[in-house]
Amino acid sequence: RLGWRELSFNNESARIRVNQWTTHEQRRTKLGIPPSRRSNKINPSTVYREKATSIYRGMAGSLMECWNNDLLNGENEEEETQENKIRMALCRIACKSILIYYEKYMYKEPCRTSKRTENIFIQKILHGNETRCYENFRLRKTVFLDLSKDLTNKYGLKPTRGMSVYEELGMFLMICTHGAGNRLVQEIFQHLGETIHMHFHSVLKAIGKLARDIIQPHPSYNDGAGDHKPCNQRYLPFFKDCIGALDDTHVKARLPQGQEIPYIGCKGYPTQNILVVVDFNMCFTFAWAGWEGAAHDNCIFCETLHRPELNFSHPSGDKYYLVDAGYSHIKGYMAPYKGDNVRYHLAEFRRGKTRQLRAPNGRKEMFNYLHSSCRNIVERTFGVWKARWFILRDMSFYHIDTQRNIVLAAMAIHNYIRKKCKVDNAFQEAENERYVPRVDPDVERSTRVNVTNEENVENQGNNNIWMAIRDLIAQDIYDR
Repeated sequence: RLGWRELSFNNESARIRVNQWTTHEQRRTKLGIPPSRRSNKINPSTVYREKATSIYRGMAGSLMECWNNDLLNGENEEEETQENKIRMALCRIACKSILIYYEKYMYKEPCRTSKRTENIFIQKILHGNETRCYENFRLRKTVFLDLSKDLTNKYGLKPTRGMSVYEELGMFLMICTHGAGNRLVQEIFQHLGETIHMHFHSVLKAIGKLARDIIQPHPSYNDGAGDHKPCNQRYLPFFKDCIGALDDTHVKARLPQGQEIPYIGCKGYPTQNILVVVDFNMCFTFAWAGWEGAAHDNCIFCETLHRPELNFSHPSGDKYYLVDAGYSHIKGYMAPYKGDNVRYHLAEFRRGKTRQLRAPNGRKEMFNYLHSSCRNIVERTFGVWKARWFILRDMSFYHIDTQRNIVLAAMAIHNYIRKKCKVDNAFQEAENERYVPRVDPDVERSTRVNVTNEENVENQGNNNIWMAIRDLIAQDIYDR
């Protein structure tokens, strides 16, 4: 009883304690001050505070009522002991409720407490060793700064009060080059997950605008201007009218359960199929991403030819693209010879223990060998592109439209690096024609052959001239 008296737990003291939980607006009302302009806004924490206050007031009243009844009725000692236990239990519940409320809504322990905040991480990289910038962002410092400037001045990327453009771009590159998750980027850059998500999509939107300008051919590509002609002199006598190479590639896709079936192709897992055209500088000049992995390459190709809104760079005159055996041999698109006993891919010519076994045999194989060597530019381009962007090998759980935009953004930055940076480790390695892309086998492109489609096209008799041109080139190669 002395302990309860020391608590002074009467109605007035309880009311004083409860008043400590009242909001600012309630105090203004008690003092007769008009409510502030923000009083109409509902604060979620205010709702919980009022609930806790109501519980606290109710418990105080119950305890006081039990106390008064105890004094009036003069109950025996055994009943007093039982009631004291109940009172103590109620008091513990009340105190625990107040403690939980305080820890959850009033005192929040900061999660991101590193001293490396407010651009410190990005500034240390930009003012540090060149290797550190390349390892973190796969870009040299000069390219990083130029890209930040162009995205700001031309494509609408703006800094915010708490984040610079350098930090926005750095987070985006960290996610794409290393496949870093949101929580890891939170720890590195000391920002909230919602902030990182918002700025990631802001940068993605700006780079999407850059992609529309940079993923396109030279205005005079049909005249062989720019890089739209073979660089190696051994190809020029035979493929002098070639302006690039066309091919497809597959990138892993993440879809909700039940929606992945159309995207599962021969690989056995969901992918998106991407049709691209590259020039002889290892730059993308056309890209159509987002196709289901089960879609056939030739089907996508035919759809591209009949979609004017895609602004596909069609060859004109005698110009053509090199394509592999999965596409039809039609005007403007030079395919290799096909057959069970006719080799095409470079790996097939490199097998064997002696030089004679690796060498091409006959006119068709000699044409195919040179055709494959020249078209290898697209394989090397894919190798550099996928090696730089780890997210292409293990796509995160974004919406499929966002995944498609990430693919295009990676291509845009790939072109930007190639055009802005004279010395890049990945490109220098791929300039060697013997370069073999170090690509995860899970994301290698499909090489499905659609012989029936080509035979149906060729049997129409409309491409006899184009087939004759291929025969003339093959004979010229064989004679030399």
